[in-house]
Amino acid sequence: MSRVNLHTVSCHQSAALHDIVRRMTASLRILLIALTTLAFAAPARAHPHVWVTMHSELVYAADGTITGVRHHWAFDDMFSAFATQGLESKEKGKFTREELAPLAKVNVESLKEYDYFTYATADGVKTPLTDPLPDYWLDYNDDVLTLNFTLPFKTPVKAKELKIDIYDATIFVDFSFAKDKPVQIVGAPACKLDVVLPREMTFAEGKALSNIPADQQNTTMAWGAQFAHKILVHCP
Repeated sequence: MSRVNLHTVSCHQSAALHDIVRRMTASLRILLIALTTLAFAAPARAHPHVWVTMHSELVYAADGTITGVRHHWAFDDMFSAFATQGLESKEKGKFTREELAPLAKVNVESLKEYDYFTYATADGVKTPLTDPLPDYWLDYNDDVLTLNFTLPFKTPVKAKELKIDIYDATIFVDFSFAKDKPVQIVGAPACKLDVVLPREMTFAEGKALSNIPADQQNTTMAWGAQFAHKILVHCP
């Protein structure tokens, strides 16, 4: 995803700011990130404020059904710094999973409103994922927070063609696959895996997206879907 940087203040600036604040109120620490970023850049809905590097796993059962999508999302260093600011820890500069558990809970619960930015289609039919399994957690290594969670399918799916799209419709969160082993299949060795990266967003497209009113969610969803990271699985 191209990180389009828009410096033009439009008539939709207040709506964009409202959208940013609304999205971040689930966590005061996340709100601080938004406010800090806004101090240096005009608030545009097409401009990312949080960057995530992804490793994902598709989890299959012995009968060939896919049971869930396991994500490992590493946040950018700015997000990680502000998210952990003020957190108590036994060892300075280090955090255990237990110490990060309340923050992990806030992050997972705040993602629910956005469908965890993960959308599945099995043999051309939209297939719902449900809330994460309770074993989610946050890691903190080399000054980077990584959120680990598994989204189970509402009903395990057996499909010849599976597609997983990962994107934020408003481009507030910028997703990118890790360069090393971005996606793996667990339990289905006979299936073929493809990873499709989004095309670059042009400056004109970014500006057009920033001018879409905040209340036109369907329009922004259609825009954001064009720049999704895609996981494709072909099974016999």
